[in-house]
Amino acid sequence: MTTTDEAQKKTLWLGIEENLCELNAGELSGQAKEAAIQKIIGDLDSEGFNVSKSGGKIMQLRWAMDDMLTVGRPLMKDFNNAVSALSLEDVLDPYSASSNLIDNLGETWKELKKAERRPDVIRIVEETRLDLLVKKAKELSENESIRFLIEEQLASEVIVNKLGITEEKLAGVNAEIEKEKTEKDRVATLLEAVDGKSEEEKVKHLITNNVTEQLIIEMAGVDQGAVNNVKKAMEEELKEQQRLAEEKAAKKKAEAAGPALEDIPSDEMIDHIDSIREIMEFSEVEKEIRTMCEQSAIPQCLVDIAVSDPDKLDELEKKAEE
Repeated sequence: MTTTDEAQKKTLWLGIEENLCELNAGELSGQAKEAAIQKIIGDLDSEGFNVSKSGGKIMQLRWAMDDMLTVGRPLMKDFNNAVSALSLEDVLDPYSASSNLIDNLGETWKELKKAERRPDVIRIVEETRLDLLVKKAKELSENESIRFLIEEQLASEVIVNKLGITEEKLAGVNAEIEKEKTEKDRVATLLEAVDGKSEEEKVKHLITNNVTEQLIIEMAGVDQGAVNNVKKAMEEELKEQQRLAEEKAAKKKAEAAGPALEDIPSDEMIDHIDSIREIMEFSEVEKEIRTMCEQSAIPQCLVDIAVSDPDKLDELEKKAEE
């Protein structure tokens, strides 16, 4: 037997209409009608409504049955059909959807317009909205379905129960969403720094600060073509910077290496060879020789000869003395 607390979750008018919905209006007349009423009274009593002990409740049942017989079908048949026809777009605002439902059905079922019945209609529409949201969510991947229901502001326990996921899984998706929110806040701050600048400058600023293309398009209000054009320009700029850097490095290396062999004056040639011989008397290790020669500003070409063919130094010295 249904307890009184359970019955209180369902109002009497709904209990009456649900029982009437199981009847065939065309077969109710005379004794059959009275037998049906008495059966419903008993069923409602077993649900905890105590109809048999209240003349007012019995009259409410009789009036509802009279309305059904007048229309030729149960109210709940029309009500359930109307609810089943609702789309997710129809119930985005449950209160507005409930008003429309009551207005439409109320043309036939005047009792439905009573203020005390409106909360039940709203509750049913809200439950329908929840079912439609969950149905749509289940058409998505797991993570996207969770995100969808979070965005629809469903309670955490509802999401866990309806999607059959763990609380840890939900917490993980919430963490991802929070991380994305933090990144969007960062991008918003970056955009403030280039407010009033050209589209190209904004995109370049965001790319330079490691913002994803998707977020650039979303928050800077540009299309993929704009992002591609800026990236191409930046690549060309980077290549030019690299070329200039390589030229500078080559020039620095050439300056460090000193003049070519044929460009060294005779007197300097003799001085450099003397310095090399002194260094080689101090160490025979190539790395040390090269280091000390570099410190003495001896041209690289002479250092290479000293470590690879030291006897050639005598030949160069003799030629310089001529």
